[in-house]
Amino acid sequence: MKKIEAIIKPFKLDEVKEALNEVGLKGITVLEAKGFGRQKGHTELYRGAEYVVDFLPKVKIEVILEDSQVERAVEAIQQAAHTGKIGDGKIFITNVEDAIRIRTGERGRDAI
Repeated sequence: MKKIEAIIKPFKLDEVKEALNEVGLKGITVLEAKGFGRQKGHTELYRGAEYVVDFLPKVKIEVILEDSQVERAVEAIQQAAHTGKIGDGKIFITNVEDAIRIRTGERGRDAI
Protein backbone atom coordinates (compact mmCIF):
# COMPACT_ATOMS: atom_id res chain seq x y z
CA MET A 1 0.00 0.00 0.00
CA LYS A 2 1.06 3.59 -0.61
CA LYS A 3 0.12 6.98 0.75
CA ILE A 4 -0.09 9.91 -1.64
CA GLU A 5 0.07 13.37 -0.12
CA ALA A 6 -0.57 16.23 -2.52
CA ILE A 7 -0.30 19.92 -1.71
CA ILE A 8 -2.36 21.90 -4.21
CA LYS A 9 -4.00 25.29 -4.75
CA PRO A 10 -7.40 25.44 -3.02
CA PHE A 11 -9.39 26.31 -6.14
CA LYS A 12 -8.18 23.07 -7.78
CA LEU A 13 -9.66 20.79 -5.09
CA ASP A 14 -12.91 19.97 -6.91
CA GLU A 15 -11.09 19.12 -10.14
CA VAL A 16 -8.63 16.85 -8.30
CA LYS A 17 -11.44 15.15 -6.38
CA GLU A 18 -13.33 14.44 -9.61
CA ALA A 19 -10.18 13.18 -11.34
CA LEU A 20 -9.44 10.77 -8.47
CA ASN A 21 -13.04 9.58 -8.51
CA GLU A 22 -12.73 8.86 -12.25
CA VAL A 23 -9.71 6.59 -11.68
CA GLY A 24 -11.64 4.62 -9.07
CA LEU A 25 -10.60 6.15 -5.76
CA LYS A 26 -13.52 6.70 -3.43
CA GLY A 27 -11.97 8.02 -0.22
CA ILE A 28 -9.69 10.99 0.33
CA THR A 29 -8.78 13.15 3.30
CA VAL A 30 -8.53 16.91 2.80
CA LEU A 31 -6.76 19.33 5.14
CA GLU A 32 -6.50 23.09 4.92
CA ALA A 33 -2.88 24.17 5.06
CA LYS A 34 -0.66 27.22 4.70
CA GLY A 35 2.81 27.29 3.28
CA PHE A 36 5.24 28.61 0.74
CA GLY A 37 8.04 27.39 -1.45
CA ARG A 38 9.43 29.22 -4.43
CA GLN A 39 6.29 31.36 -4.39
CA LYS A 40 7.52 33.08 -1.21
CA GLY A 41 4.28 34.90 -0.52
CA HIS A 42 3.37 38.41 -1.60
CA THR A 43 2.76 41.93 -0.32
CA GLU A 44 -0.75 43.23 0.37
CA LEU A 45 -2.17 46.60 1.28
CA TYR A 46 -4.66 46.71 4.17
CA ARG A 47 -6.08 50.00 5.48
CA GLY A 48 -3.17 51.89 4.06
CA ALA A 49 -0.52 49.66 5.61
CA GLU A 50 1.58 47.29 3.56
CA TYR A 51 2.33 43.85 4.96
CA VAL A 52 3.86 40.62 3.72
CA VAL A 53 1.76 37.46 3.45
CA ASP A 54 4.38 34.73 3.90
CA PHE A 55 2.14 31.70 4.14
CA LEU A 56 -0.28 31.15 1.29
CA PRO A 57 -3.45 29.05 1.55
CA LYS A 58 -3.04 25.50 0.28
CA VAL A 59 -4.97 22.24 0.46
CA LYS A 60 -3.37 18.93 1.41
CA ILE A 61 -4.96 15.76 0.06
CA GLU A 62 -4.12 12.35 1.52
CA VAL A 63 -5.01 9.07 -0.18
CA ILE A 64 -4.12 5.50 0.82
CA LEU A 65 -4.25 3.06 -2.08
CA GLU A 66 -2.93 -0.17 -3.53
CA ASP A 67 0.41 -0.09 -5.34
CA SER A 68 -1.27 -0.83 -8.67
CA GLN A 69 -3.34 2.39 -8.48
CA VAL A 70 -0.50 4.80 -7.69
CA GLU A 71 0.53 5.84 -11.21
CA ARG A 72 -3.04 6.49 -12.36
CA ALA A 73 -3.76 8.52 -9.21
CA VAL A 74 -0.57 10.58 -9.55
CA GLU A 75 -1.33 11.34 -13.22
CA ALA A 76 -4.88 12.35 -12.29
CA ILE A 77 -3.65 14.72 -9.58
CA GLN A 78 -0.96 16.22 -11.82
CA GLN A 79 -3.34 16.90 -14.69
CA ALA A 80 -6.17 18.25 -12.52
CA ALA A 81 -3.98 20.48 -10.30
CA HIS A 82 -1.77 21.88 -13.08
CA THR A 83 -2.02 25.59 -13.91
CA GLY A 84 1.50 26.05 -15.26
CA LYS A 85 2.21 28.77 -12.70
CA ILE A 86 4.52 28.74 -9.74
CA GLY A 87 2.87 27.30 -6.62
CA ASP A 88 0.99 24.43 -8.33
CA GLY A 89 2.14 22.17 -5.50
CA LYS A 90 3.88 18.89 -4.81
CA ILE A 91 3.05 15.19 -4.61
CA PHE A 92 4.70 12.87 -2.09
CA ILE A 93 4.44 9.06 -2.17
CA THR A 94 5.31 6.93 0.86
CA ASN A 95 4.92 3.29 1.89
CA VAL A 96 2.17 2.27 4.30
CA GLU A 97 2.88 -0.81 6.41
CA ASP A 98 -0.66 -1.51 7.52
CA ALA A 99 -4.14 -0.04 7.72
CA ILE A 100 -6.89 -0.97 10.17
CA ARG A 101 -10.57 -0.15 9.85
CA ILE A 102 -11.66 0.78 13.37
CA ARG A 103 -15.30 -0.28 12.98
CA THR A 104 -14.67 -3.86 11.77
CA GLY A 105 -11.02 -4.55 12.60
CA GLU A 106 -10.22 -5.32 8.95
CA ARG A 107 -6.56 -4.94 8.06
CA GLY A 108 -4.47 -4.15 5.00
CA ARG A 109 -6.19 -4.00 1.62
CA ASP A 110 -9.57 -4.78 3.14
CA ALA A 111 -9.32 -1.71 5.38
CA ILE A 112 -8.86 0.73 2.52
